[in-house]
Amino acid sequence: MLNNYTYIYLHGFASSPKSNKAIYLQERFSEINLNLNILDLNKNDFFNLTLTRQIHQVESEITKKSTPIILIGSSFGGLTSTFLAERNFNIKAIILLAPAFNFLSHWQQNLGEEKLQKWQQRGNYWIYHYGEKKYSLLSYDFIVDLLEYEEKKLKRTLPTLIFHGLNDNVIPIQASREFVAKRSWIELIELDTDHTLGNVMPKVWQETYQFLNQNFN
Repeated sequence: MLNNYTYIYLHGFASSPKSNKAIYLQERFSEINLNLNILDLNKNDFFNLTLTRQIHQVESEITKKSTPIILIGSSFGGLTSTFLAERNFNIKAIILLAPAFNFLSHWQQNLGEEKLQKWQQRGNYWIYHYGEKKYSLLSYDFIVDLLEYEEKKLKRTLPTLIFHGLNDNVIPIQASREFVAKRSWIELIELDTDHTLGNVMPKVWQETYQFLNQNFN
């Protein structure tokens, strides 16, 4: 039964629990009498954000739950979900929205070597925070921490559904295609949209609901 699980949503990088995707999905879950828990991964301390901190934050929430977990992760929250599922076996499925696979390499390309070097030298960098609608400083420790994570080590077989836009210019769809190519248990749904998935959220919900019913009802 679907109500035997705890559902947790992880928002993207420089986003917030008030993101359009988070609120939309929370409303859809509510319509079928399920609660989608939306965590705030900023913790009022965006400067010290790292992937490791996010993982530890979610794990501290998971340990409070007596029921198995299903994670929904958007972008960097999707990457976080994947690493969490690798080592937490009470996570029974992950649903990923434009997951940020190869995040570091995409960032290096977008920022350019010169800006990255300045970031390293200065120790911090101004990032536009979409959740706060302003620029916020982020420590270079974010980059140092990311270097510790290798996606090739993600091998746990569990129900996994990925949505990715064909026109995504933040995390190109090729990142998800390459990830899925080596993991036959994952379903990838390609959609005619961009990184926000804004115009296809009804489709995302329809497929999510079907996925949950097939695997957990």
